[in-house]
Amino acid sequence: MQVFGWFGVRCIFRSPAEGDDWLYEERVTLWPAVDAESAIALAETEAEEYAGAIDAEYLGLAQAYTMADELGPGAEVYSLIRPSRLATSVYLTTYFDTGTERQTHTRQEQSSLDRRDLQE
Repeated sequence: MQVFGWFGVRCIFRSPAEGDDWLYEERVTLWPAVDAESAIALAETEAEEYAGAIDAEYLGLAQAYTMADELGPGAEVYSLIRPSRLATSVYLTTYFDTGTERQTHTRQEQSSLDRRDLQE
């Protein structure tokens, strides 16, 4: 008997924008699968379909996250941890809040670490 778990899989897409710019999209989808490799295979099949539907290109990068939580409110569906020597404000600006994102809502509190980073 195969045991299924839930996996969040992040795929990256690129589509044309105005001028010479590209739009990059990070998209996380949920998949029931026996392992991360199977979840990625399912996600990549869907990613190709999604890319075709929105006139984008799937860039071939898929990262899987094994969900430890049960599906429901507040369940963690994806997590990525990376080491960095960047100051907090520089890290956030570099990877998450460049000012050019097309997003509905963000909330960023300025912590004491952020204030210290700005003084460096």
